Amino acid sequence: MTDLPPDLTLTTQGLDPKGVGRVLLLACGALAREIIAIKQTNGMDHLDLQCLPAIYHNHPDRIVPAVQAAVAKHRGTYTDIFVVYADCGTGGQLQTACADLGIQMVAGPHCYSFFEGNDTFADRDEMTAFYLTDFLVRQFDAFVWEPLGFAKYPKKYDVLRDMYFGNYTKLVYQAQTDDPQLTEKAAECAARLKLPLERRFTGYGDLHTALADL
Repeated sequence: MTDLPPDLTLTTQGLDPKGVGRVLLLACGALAREIIAIKQTNGMDHLDLQCLPAIYHNHPDRIVPAVQAAVAKHRGTYTDIFVVYADCGTGGQLQTACADLGIQMVAGPHCYSFFEGNDTFADRDEMTAFYLTDFLVRQFDAFVWEPLGFAKYPKKYDVLRDMYFGNYTKLVYQAQTDDPQLTEKAAECAARLKLPLERRFTGYGDLHTALADL
């Protein structure tokens, strides 16, 4: 499967145009593959998916206005809307916005937490771990290497590496799937950042539970 575009809309053809009984998943584009897999595996045909640009992962200030605009656009055509974001760096603003809009969202501080399971993640208390998911391993250059200036300033690699990653003690690859190629690429990412790699198979964690509850 090729990488999905950052702004993805999936709908099921031939449905009641009023969306009666249907739920719109308003999600981070970085979760598109995982949501599609959960939907297909569990026959969740009543769930439609619209993804906001995955790059908002790096710009959390854009998440709340985008969610508010999307809810305003689609609220009249769906029985319910569910926001497939955790807090994701919004400092509680997304939760407040969802409460004001009367809609629910995924629990947790970020996707790394709900993939591992929020309770399990909280118990680890890993302040010096840098996390990658399947998506971020695939998109490491676009979401990590280039935004942090490594590609633009290769001669300043040591300075940039120590500035951004000097306090990290490991790179944790949270694997949603058992993919040897992704594991190999995660090892390459860890080597580029000069961090030891720890791979954890998390599957879909609390994301699966949240969607199943719908």
